[in-house]
Formats: sequence, structure tokens, C-alpha cells
Amino acid sequence: MTIEVRPATDFEDVRALVGPKRPDANVCWCLSYRIPSKQNQALRGTDREDLVKKLVAQDPPPGVLAYDGGEPVGWAGVHPRADTSFAGNRKIPHVDDLDVWSVWCIRVRPGHRGKGISHQLLRGAVEMARSYCAPAIEGYPVDNNGQKVDLTMAYVGTRKLFEDAGFTKAADTESVLNGFPRILMRLELQP
Repeated sequence: MTIEVRPATDFEDVRALVGPKRPDANVCWCLSYRIPSKQNQALRGTDREDLVKKLVAQDPPPGVLAYDGGEPVGWAGVHPRADTSFAGNRKIPHVDDLDVWSVWCIRVRPGHRGKGISHQLLRGAVEMARSYCAPAIEGYPVDNNGQKVDLTMAYVGTRKLFEDAGFTKAADTESVLNGFPRILMRLELQP
């Protein structure tokens, strides 16, 4: 298995990872943290799909994709924090005024889990942020102390996943997911 991670610039591949089975379904499309809550709640039917098509065409794109051969098998949402809901999130603090990037979602398709793809996606997110000269990148995983996290809530990652990628805990947050506290993990990218 050779996994390649690259910027998410192919809409059909993004759709395969975060889109619904029915085009009119009101599901996340990984927009919950990418756009303001009011805008997210107002989107109906194919509005989400249309917005994601626009985001995929932008520079920088809204995340990275992992490929096994030519098949998209994983997704990580990563973007400048200023362009996400984390810019004004009251439960996730800012540790300073740097223009950091945020990684908020890591998803691996069923059948491909347990193969280290999450680790590769996180490394790819770091590399994408670095390629845009981000001074640092943050994630907001659960601090689960090795306990099992429900798969529907595992998209934020775990403290260990981020530690394995070189991130360190920068702050506690007031956010809780699946009964676990979320923490702010950070990796400095430039001196």
C-alpha cells in the first residue's frame, strides 16, 4: 500500500469522502467548522455541494486527500484559522495572534482504517500549511487517555495522533466531544 497525500483540488474525490449518498441530503460536507454556523445551518439541498465546489477551486483548497493508488481513501480539513469558525469560537482559545492554520477533521473511508492513513493525512495537512508559509498549525483533538472514541466523533483526532505528528499541547479548551475534553495541540512551522 502506497499512500499519497495531496491538496484537495478534485471535487469528485472530495465528494467521495465527505459528500452524502443523496445529493439533496443535509449532511456536513466538512463545512461545520469551515464556515460560520448561521451560513452552515441555512444551506439546504445541493447548496452545500455548490459551496464545496467553489472551495475546492480556491487557493488554498479546503483540505488534503489521501489516495491509495488512484482511489481517494482519506480526507483532512485544513485551512487558515481566520477562514474557519475557529476564528471566533468561544470554546477554543487563541494562544496568540499568529495567522495559524487549523486542522479540524480527519476521515478515513471504511475498509481503509487501521492502516496509518490518519497519520499520513495529518502529515499532509502540516505540509500543506507549511507550503503556504503558515507560522504554525493547530488541531483540537479529544484527550481520550487511550480510551475508545466513537467512530462518528473520531473525526477530530486524538491527542496521541497529534503527538505522534510532533504537535504539543498548547491549551485546554472548554469544548467536549463524546464525553472527552478537547485540547488545543500546536506545531510551530517557522521560527
